[in-house]
Amino acid sequence: MNAPCASHRLCFAVMAVAVTACTAAAQTPRGTLFIIGGGHRTTEMMRQFVDLAGGPGKARLVVIPNASADGDTSCRDMAEEFRALGVRTVDCCLLTHEQASDPRSAGQLDGATGVYFTGGDQVLVTRALVGTPVHRKLLELYRAGAVMGGTSAGAALMSKVMITGDEKLNKDTVNAFVFIKKDNVVTVEGMGFLTNAIIDQHFVRRKRHNRLISVVLEHPDLIGVGIDEATAIVVREGELFDVIGRGSVVVYDATRATGIRTDSRGNLSAEGLSMHILTAGDSYEMNSHTVRPAEDAR
Repeated sequence: MNAPCASHRLCFAVMAVAVTACTAAAQTPRGTLFIIGGGHRTTEMMRQFVDLAGGPGKARLVVIPNASADGDTSCRDMAEEFRALGVRTVDCCLLTHEQASDPRSAGQLDGATGVYFTGGDQVLVTRALVGTPVHRKLLELYRAGAVMGGTSAGAALMSKVMITGDEKLNKDTVNAFVFIKKDNVVTVEGMGFLTNAIIDQHFVRRKRHNRLISVVLEHPDLIGVGIDEATAIVVREGELFDVIGRGSVVVYDATRATGIRTDSRGNLSAEGLSMHILTAGDSYEMNSHTVRPAEDAR
């Protein structure tokens, strides 16, 4: 009587492992993230984005300029930049929340091989798109193999936990993020292309270490990736990223930190917070927390 039950338990265990493996495989995105920290975009950098989207003759790009103060002008400028690189099809998708909530609006993204988010205010993008059929379509395109790119605000919105740029405790607008405290940095739900990291932009140039450390200590299961200007990370399958460009990428990792705590004044502290500084040619495996130095630096 016991043998069949043991056999059944073994079968169920094997089936559970198989289902888990299939689910993980199904969730692994086939697309690429091209995340620029802001500032100057080199021609070489943008050409690589186009190549990832299929190349000049095949790429079908959609620009989403919601973050910009003047979306129409921003979209027109980006379209001209892409056409100068040989892209024949560049469309603009500038939608209000009401428009993005209409399932028919998602059809504007049909056939897109690459989507590019402009700079500006990332909250304007998420406020319009998160949770809508357009948002779901973008996630679907990314999982199917499209490249999602963006700069500055278009970088910050890539992660599930998104830094807005606002603070709760510090009211000094001249000297921003002057401490590392709990419940100060304002975050909201981002577009969620990247679920294992939090992105910060203009990072080294604008000295944004305090705010990223604060958010990482409040979300120790996520790594913090601070991308400098004229620099980008290229994320493949949601796990491995390569650094390109002229500046640095700073990684803060609290996944192995201990004693994360808050004192009576709200100051955050911990032991074992890791920091890595990467430059062009370096790679980082986000799930295994491993740095791969550039070949010429070995």
